[in-house]
Amino acid sequence: MAGLADALTSVAAAWRTAVGGDRVAVDGLDHAELVALNSTIGALRRRVEAVHARVASEIARQSRPELGADGLAKKNGYRSPAILIAATTGTTVGDAARLVTVGEATAPRRMFSGADAPARHPHVAAALSAGRIGMPGASAIIAMLDRVALRADATAVDDAEQLLAGRAAGLTLDQLGKMIARVEAHLDPDGLEPQEHELRRERSMVMFERGGMMHLNAKLDPESAAPVRAAIEAIVTAEFRNEGSAASAGGGADAGAGAGFDARAGGADGHGAACGGVAEPGDADAPRRTLPQRRADALALLASHVLGCSDDAPIEGATVVVRVTLADLQAGTGSATIDGIDRPVSIPAARRLAASGGVIPCVLGGDSEILDWGRRKRLFTPAQRLALAERDGGCAMCGLPPGMTKAHHIRWWARDAGPTDLDNGVLLCETCHHRIHDNGWEIRVDGRGVDGRVWFVPPAHVDLERTPRLGGKARFACVA
Repeated sequence: MAGLADALTSVAAAWRTAVGGDRVAVDGLDHAELVALNSTIGALRRRVEAVHARVASEIARQSRPELGADGLAKKNGYRSPAILIAATTGTTVGDAARLVTVGEATAPRRMFSGADAPARHPHVAAALSAGRIGMPGASAIIAMLDRVALRADATAVDDAEQLLAGRAAGLTLDQLGKMIARVEAHLDPDGLEPQEHELRRERSMVMFERGGMMHLNAKLDPESAAPVRAAIEAIVTAEFRNEGSAASAGGGADAGAGAGFDARAGGADGHGAACGGVAEPGDADAPRRTLPQRRADALALLASHVLGCSDDAPIEGATVVVRVTLADLQAGTGSATIDGIDRPVSIPAARRLAASGGVIPCVLGGDSEILDWGRRKRLFTPAQRLALAERDGGCAMCGLPPGMTKAHHIRWWARDAGPTDLDNGVLLCETCHHRIHDNGWEIRVDGRGVDGRVWFVPPAHVDLERTPRLGGKARFACVA
C-alpha cells in the first residue's frame, strides 16, 4: 500500500511542478510550452491509469464471487466490481471492466506459498508502470494476446508482447490497432478465416431517409470493403490530381475548379452526366468540397454508372492490391494484406480476390527493371514507385494510401545533386511533404531497396533530443 501512496504522491507533485499549481493560463504559453505541457499531462494520465489498474484488480480480487455478501463490491451496495468502479469514477461499466482486466493481467500473481510471481503479461506491465503506454493500448494488446494464447507458440507470443509494448509509445490507438491486427495474423494465421466468416455474417447496410437526406450506414468485411474503398478513393484521387494539374497550368484556383474531375458531373468530359450522373449547379465550388463530400459524390457516380450505361466508371488505376508471398499463396498458409485495409486476410480470401480481377506479380529489382537511375533520370519511374510503395506502404509519414502520394527526392535533385535511386526516394502526401520542408524535419533511409527503413528526424524545437521516428510500413511490421 505504501508503494501505491508513493506513486500517487509523485503524480500529484509532478502535476504541481508541470503547471505551477492547479491553474495555468494556457493562452499565454508558446508552442513549445503547449506541446511540453500536453506531453506532461499525457505522461501523468498514463501513470495514474497504471495505478488505477492495480487498484481495480485489487477491488476485483476482494469482490470475487466466492466471498458472497462479504465481497467488497456487494458490501458497498454494488452488484459487481466493474459497476462499483464505474459509479465511483464516472466511467462506463465496459471501461471499468477493461480496467479490471488490464490490472489483473499486469499485477504480480500471488502464489500459494504467498510469494509474488511475475505478471501474466510482464512486458505490458513494465510499459504501463513506466508510463510508456496508456490504458486503451494496454487493453488492446492484452485482449489480442489472450485470444491467441492457446493456439500460438508461447515464445512467439512473448516476443510479440515485447514488440508491441516497445512500439506502442508514440502511436495513436488506431495506429496501434493496425499493428496489433498484423501481429495477430502473424501469430495465428489459421484464426483469420473463422474470424472472416464471423465478420462476413455481420456485414450490413442500412438506408433510411430523414430530414431530406438519405442516410447510409454500412459495415463491410475486409474482402467486401477492398473494392469499394479502392474505387471510391481512385475517383477522389483523380479529382485532386486534375484540379492540381489545371491550377499548375496557369489557371489558378478558379481554373482548377472549372477543369477538375467532379464526381457529381462524372468528370471533365461530362461522361458521368451522360450516363445518368448526378450533375448539379455550382460545379465551380467543387474543390471546396470536403473529403467526405467527395467520397459521397464518388459513391453516387459509381451507382449512376451501374444504372445508366455499360461503360466502366472513369477510375483509371483503381486496383485492389493484395500482398501475399508466393509460398503462402501456393501452400494456403499464412496471411495476406490489402492496401488501404488494416486487417490482414486469410489466404482463401486472397485467392478469391485474385480470381475476381487481374493479378500483377510484384517482382521488384528483377533484371527487366532498373530501380536505381542515379543522375540519368530526374523523375521516379513507375517501377520505382511500385518499389517505394512496397517499402513505405503509402505516405511514409502519415500512412495515406500510395495513390495519394508522390515520390520525392530526399536529397533534392537540383540543390543537392541527389540521385533518382530508391535509397534517395520516399513516398509523401502533399501535406507531409510541405510539413517536412517547412518545419525542418530530416529524412534518413537505412538499408537497401524495399527492405530499407525510413526514419524521420524531428527538428530541435519539436524534440530537443532529435530522436528518430520510424516511418513507412516498417512501423507496423509484426517482426522487429
